[in-house]
Amino acid sequence: MLDTDRHPATDRHPGTDRRPDTAVAPGRPVRWSGEDAVLDAAKASLLAVGVRRTTLTEVARRAGVSRMTLYRRWPDLRSLVGDVMTREWTRVVTAATRPTASDRSGGDLDDLVDHVIATVEAFRTNPIYLRIIETDPELLLPYLTERRGATQQMIIDLLAGQLDAAARNGTVRPVDPAALAVMVLLVVQSFVLSAGALAGPVSAATLATELRRLLRGYLAPDAAGTPPVRAASVGGPTRGATP
Repeated sequence: MLDTDRHPATDRHPGTDRRPDTAVAPGRPVRWSGEDAVLDAAKASLLAVGVRRTTLTEVARRAGVSRMTLYRRWPDLRSLVGDVMTREWTRVVTAATRPTASDRSGGDLDDLVDHVIATVEAFRTNPIYLRIIETDPELLLPYLTERRGATQQMIIDLLAGQLDAAARNGTVRPVDPAALAVMVLLVVQSFVLSAGALAGPVSAATLATELRRLLRGYLAPDAAGTPPVRAASVGGPTRGATP
């Protein structure tokens, strides 16, 4: 089970509810001076023993706070691990997408693709991501099949802004930037999660080159005379969509 040190009022298995991945205890303030210390302690425990063997008692001990202090802010281990992941993924994304001069001047397709590739590689080598994939991959399942997580939303918003700027510069197709951003995330999310299992003898460098080619080809403006793409006919709403 995910939480081996559960709070009795919040005994949940991962994926059995639809709370945001930053769920918190009722009345929890936005920030707390000791929050980073607790998240650091939880991260250290996850890296050392994995999610299944991490407990709130152990995290409290590492952080030098009481269990009740943790319970006032995180009702169970699941919500604490969600905050650890959100903070970690946010750091990965922001570190890999620091703006360049061309970004500040309005966006460029090659720079945008460089940012995406850098983010992909940062995720694939991130210690927390690797540990979760190794020991508790089911933690990621809700964000693949049920709902959009906080970090996924941040990535979509960031990409949409960059794509909109690049489209105004004429280096990206003038299409709804939110739609392009979602498609890019779908592609790179699959790459991050499955490339290691499916690559076989294909080198990581070759895969990165092909991903770059795929993204550039998808995002670049259509050549003159290119016939329009026929709209797809899709039956039924997307899962989670409002009719």
